[in-house]
Amino acid sequence: MVNLTAWPAPGKINLFLHVVGKRADGYHELQTAFQFLDYGDEMHFTVNRSGQITRRYDLGFSEQEDICLRAAQLLKSFADPELGVDIDLIKRLPMGGGLGGGSSDAATTLLALNHLWQLDLERQQLATLGLQLGADVPVFVMGQAAWAEGVGEQLTPAQFPQHWYLIVTPNVAVSTAEVFAHKQLTARPRAKKIRALEQGVDVLFGENQLEPLVRSDYPQVDALLEWLCEFGPARMSGSGSSVFLPLSDRQQGLELLSIKPSDSTGFVARGLNVHPLRTAFD
Repeated sequence: MVNLTAWPAPGKINLFLHVVGKRADGYHELQTAFQFLDYGDEMHFTVNRSGQITRRYDLGFSEQEDICLRAAQLLKSFADPELGVDIDLIKRLPMGGGLGGGSSDAATTLLALNHLWQLDLERQQLATLGLQLGADVPVFVMGQAAWAEGVGEQLTPAQFPQHWYLIVTPNVAVSTAEVFAHKQLTARPRAKKIRALEQGVDVLFGENQLEPLVRSDYPQVDALLEWLCEFGPARMSGSGSSVFLPLSDRQQGLELLSIKPSDSTGFVARGLNVHPLRTAFD
């Protein structure tokens, strides 16, 4: 029996991101690699018999837009109608930073309420529900670092070097929808093979093909990457705005964090190949 008072919702980075096609419905076909971070949001769930789903936090968006409340509502149809929950969220991951904060919060909500409401849904069922909320939700539900294809939901578990990273975020949020709607975004149909990633000698396999577009439209991202690249091969995560640098050790990250540009926030974290809730449940 898992007994948690605080439920982790870790961040993620995209070790690379390639756009390899565009579907008839307008969504882009991707190849990417997800790795979790040992840093993220913290969630609390208080189950009650009110039949209501409520929240204790306010991050500036409506309840209709709240991905955690939407995740809880998806599970409500499987639960006793009298069951309710009050959700609290301690937000540490930047919003609009490309670190998967909202998707991770939604996944933790699915995993937690499946347990607390005693629904006993299989993990794959939860991942399928999560895909209705966002393309990144399934990888957090499945709980393993992964090579991903499709819109990011076709997952192959993978093992990557668990480096320390410095993650820095400029004071600007990037809209994922706007980046993928960018008129200069073109697919490169030559898809990579997972074997190439497994044989790669460096954690920064391939490239992030969204990075040049974001850098051209967001000078804050461009300037931060220019600074970080002075210390090694830095890269943007997802659609931005956060950027990251693999480190030799944690101390190097702390030293760089102390001299980061003043118009940014940051943290040092270690890459994880297994989500902490996967460890807790399995």
